[in-house]
Amino acid sequence: MTAVAAAAYRPVVTGIGVVSPNGLGTEAHWAATLRGELGITAVTRFDPGQYPARLAGEVKDFVPGEHLSGRLLPQTDQMTRLALVAAAEALADAGADPAELPYFGAGVVTAASAGGFEFGQRELEALWSKGGAHVSAYQSFAWFYPVNTGQISIRHAMHGPGAALVTDHAGGLDAVAKARRHVRDGTPLMVTGSVDSALSPWAWVCLLRSGRLSESADPSRAYLPFDRGANGYVPGEGGALLVLEDPAAAARRGIPDGYGTIAGHASTFDPRPGSGREPGLRRAIELALADARLAPSDIDVVFADAAGVPEQDLLEAQALAAVFGPRAVPVTAPKTMTGRLLAGGAALDLAMALLALRDGVIPPTVHIDDPAYGALVDLVGPSPRETGPATALVVARGVGGFNSAMVVNGKGAGNG
Repeated sequence: MTAVAAAAYRPVVTGIGVVSPNGLGTEAHWAATLRGELGITAVTRFDPGQYPARLAGEVKDFVPGEHLSGRLLPQTDQMTRLALVAAAEALADAGADPAELPYFGAGVVTAASAGGFEFGQRELEALWSKGGAHVSAYQSFAWFYPVNTGQISIRHAMHGPGAALVTDHAGGLDAVAKARRHVRDGTPLMVTGSVDSALSPWAWVCLLRSGRLSESADPSRAYLPFDRGANGYVPGEGGALLVLEDPAAAARRGIPDGYGTIAGHASTFDPRPGSGREPGLRRAIELALADARLAPSDIDVVFADAAGVPEQDLLEAQALAAVFGPRAVPVTAPKTMTGRLLAGGAALDLAMALLALRDGVIPPTVHIDDPAYGALVDLVGPSPRETGPATALVVARGVGGFNSAMVVNGKGAGNG
């Protein structure tokens, strides 16, 4: 493929699988999102009474034994079980069977942030208990990040490229970008995105150390990005996995358009704190637009990172206003219904962006009663906007300086 052809190449998304706090399954989550249903509740997976933050977005009504074989359960934690369910849904939605492809014709790229701590805690508890398993904390930790990719590959006999990325909350987009490169370079099909979970005492302590978790006890007031009442974020579990295919291969299967195409991506890293230099978010957005060969005026909606931390929200609002102009494009944060799902959050936003383009509607942002940056961003309120968007931008930031931005075109966009 020539450099010009590679620059214009746009893989098509043919399948989506979702597990989220307000809906198990893509269409269930999408319908709940358009209704504005809140999935944030008090933590039930462990006793949160001794911690200052006690709310989370938990995936409800998920019974692992109903979705997975019994022998898988002792080998996996919640994160991996949810990822296996999302991968199966995405492949079924795409109507794709990796066994029908060449031996190396399908691969997996996923991402994780704090996920895997539940498995590690279980191993440590076994180590500490009488007659416990003889496994070191290092061995447990080393197993965390590749587990989703490996289990999905094994279950679906996918022998092509495999990787697990760790760029915190930005990871869901970065994983899709890496999968896009594999498809462009000749792998016909990739499963990609992220499903994450960190709802265990060990993980909770680590998340609390960031100083960014909301300590509010009211699920409707705990996570308020871009609001004057912002006081941190609520963590959650879940995310989305996508089937990404070569356009010609998808067309041969009778699916030429799918949900849309991955048009552009860029990632940046913030400068050293105290350097006086601008954070890297604006540059990531501009580079993603350049990669997509689009102008800011071509973007119909932005799915915001929505940190829920006042200084971080202001930086994002300023970056969006600098790129698009003040209030020039609708901005939405449906994650106000689920909490921030770590690496899974950006992947879920990407799935929601594709569904928004499919149905011509922008999902709502709930419970933002006192917008703080109304002069900078046109924040979508508690009701969906039926504006018929055709192109969307998804933005994600990770703790430590990671920035990622991805542009998606709706069905029929094709390859440039």
